[in-house]
Amino acid sequence: MRKAREDGYRSRAAFKLLEINTRDRLLIPGARVVDLGAAPGGWSQVAAQKAGAGRVVAIDLLEIAPIAGVHVLQGDFREPAIRASLAKALNGEKADVVLSDLSPNISGIASTDQARSAELVRLALDFCREQLAPGGAFLVKVFQGEEFAGLLKEMKAMFHEVRTLKPSASREESRETYLLCRRHFAKDLQSNCR
Repeated sequence: MRKAREDGYRSRAAFKLLEINTRDRLLIPGARVVDLGAAPGGWSQVAAQKAGAGRVVAIDLLEIAPIAGVHVLQGDFREPAIRASLAKALNGEKADVVLSDLSPNISGIASTDQARSAELVRLALDFCREQLAPGGAFLVKVFQGEEFAGLLKEMKAMFHEVRTLKPSASREESRETYLLCRRHFAKDLQSNCR
């Protein structure tokens, strides 16, 4: 966390996104980016630096202190009012990139934590079905466990390319990994690709 503060980031997670973006060019200038579960805002800071000011929307149940170049929405991304505010912030356009570093409140019981995490991933996938533009990308944190294979299958039904990533900034002992999903199928193609 000290290095994050020294570099002006709100969380260590910023380094994970920076590493992924260096390798995979996920965030390009002009991209419309939605950051789900954005608090405290490290990923949104990186997204604003890479995509450009005014193209990033951060959403979280928790309050997020203002971030230069980021439109912050406090609330549940499933709620109609938040969806309406998101549409307004993106001028009625769909996102090019959806980021999700969502994490449940950790109980310490691995099976419970994995199940809760998988549920959050599925909610973020549902969000992508409605809010991600055809050809768009989705980066999501997942925990290895019983649900992992099922989540992978669901993502492969929605995207042309799905890759597993473990940034070096992640703690070695952590079960977290990231799935980078690219080239979102258009809605009319999804039924043909399952």
